[in-house]
Amino acid sequence: MSPTKCIGLSEVYIRLLEFYGPQHWWPADTVLEIIIGAILVQGTNWRNAEKAISDLKKNNLLDVISLKNVDLNRLAKIIKSSGFQRVKASRIKNFIHRLCSDFQCNLDRLKTLPTARLRKWLLSIKGIGRETADNIILYAFNRSVFPVDKYTRRLFRRLGIIECNDYEEIRRYVESKITRLDILKEFRALIVVHCKNTCKTQPICRECPLEKMCHYRITK
Repeated sequence: MSPTKCIGLSEVYIRLLEFYGPQHWWPADTVLEIIIGAILVQGTNWRNAEKAISDLKKNNLLDVISLKNVDLNRLAKIIKSSGFQRVKASRIKNFIHRLCSDFQCNLDRLKTLPTARLRKWLLSIKGIGRETADNIILYAFNRSVFPVDKYTRRLFRRLGIIECNDYEEIRRYVESKITRLDILKEFRALIVVHCKNTCKTQPICRECPLEKMCHYRITK
């Protein structure tokens, strides 16, 4: 089912921005750090992923060649704070292996790919799904794509913006309405913050800046 048009995304964005303020995502020093962070945050919170990134830095492992050469077991031990460390270590290794195989370990060569090809390439790597790929494309490569997660689905469904759960349909809808890269980045971050703090599984509607426009509140 297609998204509805009863509520404008720009109005949702403005209200969230006024309430929470700018989030300045994604916190990182390099493109590689954003990519590794997007893998480490899978299935956990940012605090745990951030601890793992810090531990990688302490061990001088946040560069392509070091990650290529590090033993898988050692890598898993270092990123233990992120959870599922063996799986995530393998996913990091998968990315590095493909980067070195296809682009001679050179991230600058990867940057030259058109967005559609970049996305297809990322999705061909075992362990990188659509949300992770789109986070990487948006924040590491500064392309106008919109990652869709459980928080986006929850908020949009409650607001009456969507009547579907299809990832690609929701992504394309947002991208058709919001084209500015900086707003896509901020909107993505604001949705996550809002759903973690207010629009939870059991929402705190009385504290919600979107309460008056929310269908969930009206129908409860």
